Parts: sequence; structure tokens; C-alpha cells
Amino acid sequence: MAKKKTIVSLEGAVKTDAGLSYKGVVLEPVVEKCEGCERIVPFEDEKYCPTYAQPERKWAHGVCNFATHVRAEVDKTGKVKVNPLKASKRAARGR
Repeated sequence: MAKKKTIVSLEGAVKTDAGLSYKGVVLEPVVEKCEGCERIVPFEDEKYCPTYAQPERKWAHGVCNFATHVRAEVDKTGKVKVNPLKASKRAARGR
């Protein structure tokens, strides 16, 4: 089955000094790292993310988990973390 894209509109939003007030939440404009994300919605002269109110905070500790344009890096070293206690028990049983 194909996924349907739902288009989010910010109908009923009001621009304030603090940001964009939408359904009781104040949205801040998106940051540069958000460019290219499918969730961005333009409103008047700025772009906003209806999924998360403070996009800058979402990027503060790495990649935003809502970002559709960035994929998480997978560790491809092939090394598996082994619990030393379990490894010693397996060795004692002869596995």
C-alpha cells in the first residue's frame, strides 16, 4: 500500500511577537538544518515545522528525529558489543 501524504496547513494561525501561535502552541521558525525536510510548512514570509515547536532545540543534540531529509548513520564496522559476563558463561559451558 502506498502511503498518503497529508498536507498540513496552518489555517487559523496567528503571527505574534513570540512566534506563530497555532492551536495554543507558539511555533518558532525553522533553522537552516531543517531545509529540505518534507514537514516544513510556509506561512506568510517564514517557514515553520508543525511537528515540533522549537526546531533549533531539536537539532541541539544531534540530528532531529523528525527530519525526513537526513538518515541516521549506521555503524558498519561489523563489531558486535559482547557482554563479558555472558561471554565467560558461554565459554564455561563450551559454546
